[in-house]
Amino acid sequence: MNGLLKIPHSPKGRETLNNILSAAAQLIYEKGYHLANIADITKLAGVATGTFYIYFDSKISLYRYLLLQFGHQIRQEMSVKTANCTTRREKEREGLKAWLEYVRKHPYVYSIIYESIYVDKHLFEEYYETFNKAYTRGLSEDQKNGDVIRIDTTVLSYVLMGISSFTGMKYCLIEQNTEDIDYIVDEVMKLLDHGMFCGGKEKKEQDAPAKEEKQEMNFRVEVDFDLLNRSGKNKEEG
Repeated sequence: MNGLLKIPHSPKGRETLNNILSAAAQLIYEKGYHLANIADITKLAGVATGTFYIYFDSKISLYRYLLLQFGHQIRQEMSVKTANCTTRREKEREGLKAWLEYVRKHPYVYSIIYESIYVDKHLFEEYYETFNKAYTRGLSEDQKNGDVIRIDTTVLSYVLMGISSFTGMKYCLIEQNTEDIDYIVDEVMKLLDHGMFCGGKEKKEQDAPAKEEKQEMNFRVEVDFDLLNRSGKNKEEG
């Protein structure tokens, strides 16, 4: 990482670097990597264009640093929030919650991450493979402990990353602050706890004909045999 930027030692230098990073994150979020040029970044940061090169040798170096830093921060945040979890279920719930809380505060992270596929496909692959390797290690350990079903942990890792990524995109980027995070997490956990399909059970119960309620008679009419007998006699006499 040190090869990506020149680390300042003075408080003023750190402040300048932070301003450049903040301006870059904002402009990449608003315009995309290719339209966020160095002149605009330094202008927003309030420094001369030449100051940029004190810290970075190119825009791609700055971008790579941002991608690495955010990836590290996200993993660190999730690690801290799941440190006291004793089961895989707890880790998944608290990890998802930590992710949603993080991206709700830092929605620009999505732009930084997804831009990588257009900036340099290898950066995109490296970003997700780094997450995947750490994820599969944890899943494999919990699988050995009997806390995770027998399943390919790489497939499971990417499925879970996909759930987190697109859930966060919906409720933290597209619709910011519209839903309670605990509610969203609980809905996702229903899927992880029970699966998506009901095995036809719910449908069968729904489609089964309703049992007819036994209807009670409120009236009683009995055959009048006297009438029948008289009617029979009248026919005979006639």
